[in-house]
Amino acid sequence: MTKSVNTKTPSKLDSLEKLLTRKNGASIADMMKATGWQQHSVRGALAGALKKRGLTISSQKVEGVRRYHAETAA
Repeated sequence: MTKSVNTKTPSKLDSLEKLLTRKNGASIADMMKATGWQQHSVRGALAGALKKRGLTISSQKVEGVRRYHAETAA
């Protein structure tokens, strides 16, 4: 009997979380490109679903572009 491996494909929220936890974080444009979502949808995910996952999201402007970064809440 072979073992069935349940491999879940990453969701769009998983993709956003991965982008945000990188060293340089991500811009809204990066997140829009990765998900195919519009700007307001990306911002909604930042404010809602990702915070519910326990992430603390911060942002800062680097060379005229706002970059977002996430850390797991302690």
